[in-house]
Amino acid sequence: MHRIDSRDKKKLFRHEWVKFALFSLLIMILPVLFEGGYLLNVFIFVGIHTLLAVALNLLLGYAGQISLGQAAFFGLGAFASGILTATYGQNPWLMMVVVAAAVGLLAFAIGFPILKLKGHYLAMATLGFGIIVYIIFNEAVELTGGPSGFSGIPNLTVGGITFDSDFKNYYLIWGVTLVTILLSLNLVNSRIGRGLRAIHDSEVAARVMGVNVRLMKVQIFALSAVISSVAGSLYAHTMTFVSPTSFGFNFSVELVTMVIIGGLGSIYGSFLGAALLTLLPEFLRAFQDYDIVVYGFLLVFMTMFMPGGLVRGIPSLVQNLRARIGGGASDA
Repeated sequence: MHRIDSRDKKKLFRHEWVKFALFSLLIMILPVLFEGGYLLNVFIFVGIHTLLAVALNLLLGYAGQISLGQAAFFGLGAFASGILTATYGQNPWLMMVVVAAAVGLLAFAIGFPILKLKGHYLAMATLGFGIIVYIIFNEAVELTGGPSGFSGIPNLTVGGITFDSDFKNYYLIWGVTLVTILLSLNLVNSRIGRGLRAIHDSEVAARVMGVNVRLMKVQIFALSAVISSVAGSLYAHTMTFVSPTSFGFNFSVELVTMVIIGGLGSIYGSFLGAALLTLLPEFLRAFQDYDIVVYGFLLVFMTMFMPGGLVRGIPSLVQNLRARIGGGASDA
C-alpha cells in the first residue's frame, strides 16, 4: 500500500512539472507570436494581474479568508518603491525586497486583529484598511503627488540591461510570475497547503488535527501581501508612473472577480481569471464607466453556472459536449 501511495505521489509530481513546463513554454514564446505591439503590452499587465490573483487565491481560495484590501498592498509596494528610488535615489532591487518585507510585517501586524473576524465582517475590515490607504495616497500630496500621481520612477536594470521596452519588461514580469507560480504550487501541495485547505473546510476540525489556525491565517495573509507588494514594485518600475486611482476599491473587486472566475483554490485558475479580466476591458470600452456592472453580471453568471471557475468549468463543458455528441451518434 505504501508503494502505491509513493508511486501516485511521483506521478502527481511529474504531472505537475510537465504542466508547469508546458505553461512556461507557452508564456515564453508568446512575444514571438505577437511580434511586439499592443498585445504584448496587454500581456505584461496579465502577468502583473496573475501575480496579484495568485496572492489573493492563496488567501481566499485555499484558506477561505476574504480580502477586499489587496489593492492597498499593491499600492503600497508601488508607491514605496517609486518614492524610495525616484526621490531618495535608492537601489530599486534592494528597495523592492525592503518594501516587500515592510508590507509583509504590516500585514502580519494587522492580520492578528482583523483575521479574528469572519465572513462579511472580515470583508468590511479589509475594505476599511484599503480605503484608509487609498485616502493616504491621495492626501499625502508632497510625498505621493496626490491625485496627480507620482512620476520619474526609474526602470529596473540588471548589469548593463535596462528594462525599458515592452519586450524586456514582458520577460521580467513573467519571469517573476512563473517563479511565484512554481513556489505557490509547491506550497499548496505541501503540508502547509493541506493545513490551509483544512482551515477553509472547517477551522474547528483543523484545530482538532493540530493546525495552528490563527497563526497560519496570519502567515498566509502576510505572504499574500508580500506577493502583492512585489507586483506593485514591478508595476511602478515598468510604468515609471503611479496614481492612486490604480489602487482603489474597484481594483480590489476586480481581483476578487479574477480569482472566482478563474477558479478558487487553483493556481492556474488565477492566470485564467487574470487573462480574461485583463483582456475583457478591451472589448468593453463602449461601456466606459459601466464596466464594473459587467464584471458584476459576469461574476453572478460564473457563480451560478460555473461555480468551480474556468479551470474546472471548461473541462466539464467539454466533457458534457463529448457526451452529447457521443449520445447523438449512438442514437443515430
